[in-house]
Amino acid sequence: MTARQALGKGLGALIPEKGAPEAEGKKALQMCGIEEIHPSPFQPRKTFLDEPLQELVDSIREKGILQPLMVRRKGDGYELIAGERRWRAAQRAGVREVPILVRDVSDSEMLELSLIENIQRENLNPIEEAEAYKRLMEQFHLTQEEVSRKVGKDRTTVANTVRLLKLPPEIKMCLAEGKITMGHARAFLSLDGVDKQKLLLKRLLSGGLSVRQTESLVKRLRTRSSPAPRKADSEWSGVIEELQQVLGTKIRIVGKRKRGKIEIDFYSPEELNRIVEVLRR
Repeated sequence: MTARQALGKGLGALIPEKGAPEAEGKKALQMCGIEEIHPSPFQPRKTFLDEPLQELVDSIREKGILQPLMVRRKGDGYELIAGERRWRAAQRAGVREVPILVRDVSDSEMLELSLIENIQRENLNPIEEAEAYKRLMEQFHLTQEEVSRKVGKDRTTVANTVRLLKLPPEIKMCLAEGKITMGHARAFLSLDGVDKQKLLLKRLLSGGLSVRQTESLVKRLRTRSSPAPRKADSEWSGVIEELQQVLGTKIRIVGKRKRGKIEIDFYSPEELNRIVEVLRR
């Protein structure tokens, strides 16, 4: 299997299977001085939390590195493809040599592999994951469906995660730092206007609101700014509210009780794909 064929199948596709011939395993696995390895410029992960990293440091001191780092040759040394947390933790632990697997991949293959491997390991915060999906779509011209197959996640999950990038920088930072959850972030997306979103964030952080409380506050903020409903909308207010909860966007019902139409708002092709996916289910 070539490196290109292995892309989209995760890290395991580039690591020898258990039961592979002993000579092949010995040839693939080698030890390397830790100072010879450099981080990858394609690493999608920007945040390395101190506490989990320290736990890995303690584990390496006690048991060593159980899984080799994946690298490619670069100049006189090596460049990481996967395993930056292990590499950082090994440095802290005072380890001088680490096990490596050397693979021959191009820049584009390395970028794709780094993104997919990090997503599959769930090492990224939601904003890093959203940026990784977007980068896969833009740089490799992949559809959301193709990205979902490569990373092994539902297409709706991919679409909803990418939507997080529409949030103001302050909210994205809070989400990346774990101050708010994905549930909170989805509530922000249903609120029009940056000023209202910032007001909601201030109330959320000061009051320690749960996701349900945040959703209730969003409803109140949307109601204040909404024009008086037309007669048909008033008659179907319960249905409208239920549909908006399910579809995560604005809904209008126009017409009379026996005949009319439902209008569904969307703001981008990705948004439309997400709504269609929800309706299909």
